[in-house]
Amino acid sequence: MKEPLRLMHVHAHPDDESSKGAASTARYVAEGVDVLVVTCTGGERGSILNPKMERPDVLANMSAIRRQEMDAARQILGVRQEWLGFVDSGLPEGDPLPPLPEGTFGLMPVEKAAEPLVEVIRRFRPHVVTTYDENGGYPHPDHIMCHKVTVAAFEAAGDAGQYSGTGEPWQPAKLYYHHAFSRGRMLALHEEMERRGLRSPYADRLEEWTDTAWDDRVTTKVECAEYFPVRDRALLAHATQIDPDGPWFAVPLEVHQAAWPTEDYELVTSHVPTDLPEDDLFAGLR
Repeated sequence: MKEPLRLMHVHAHPDDESSKGAASTARYVAEGVDVLVVTCTGGERGSILNPKMERPDVLANMSAIRRQEMDAARQILGVRQEWLGFVDSGLPEGDPLPPLPEGTFGLMPVEKAAEPLVEVIRRFRPHVVTTYDENGGYPHPDHIMCHKVTVAAFEAAGDAGQYSGTGEPWQPAKLYYHHAFSRGRMLALHEEMERRGLRSPYADRLEEWTDTAWDDRVTTKVECAEYFPVRDRALLAHATQIDPDGPWFAVPLEVHQAAWPTEDYELVTSHVPTDLPEDDLFAGLR
């Protein structure tokens, strides 16, 4: 029997797996793909973004609570999940920006931080790996480090001369970047809201956002609208991070499904022949 396809998502914090690519993840799980989410940090320094969770007991137990939230989201998505164990850097604020706390993920040497990910790649043997672009999706130091570490591990995992003692070499076939937030997507949602006579939350931002360079990088659109409800349930499992009455849910589900029924990726490296554009992360592998 042919072995099942395997997909690995590498993310910086718990909740990233639910806000980026969760619906396509749920689709692939339903198709029988073995999916592993690798979470680089515990999210210990994350802010509480849901006013209903702004309580002293939550703040005092942030690390444990975010692990519980991750476990709930994992079960909703139907994936496996592993922690790399690095410490959340937090999002520095101020002008000038303060230095990152010592010992955090954003300050790790890339070659050292890549080693445990190489071990996971060689053990799980994914055919496809996804992570963030060079900007981290947005410039959080842990997201940028996640990008650097994933690219380094993707390139090293198949080389027997690197990271001895971390298992037999395994070269994943394809590497993708998530493109969860694009101007094209926001514009489509905005126009669909207005077509339905609803107030769009995106009007002001669209006036400021004129650059479409990131949209042009998308190579792969995965149809997954029927799994948007699974994505939303996984998001809501991260109760410290997602306000059900906040901007994440200002646009109705049916608007999302009608206006932009895909999740979008950029194919960065492929060791198998494939034609662009694609509609499947496993194009060339099935």
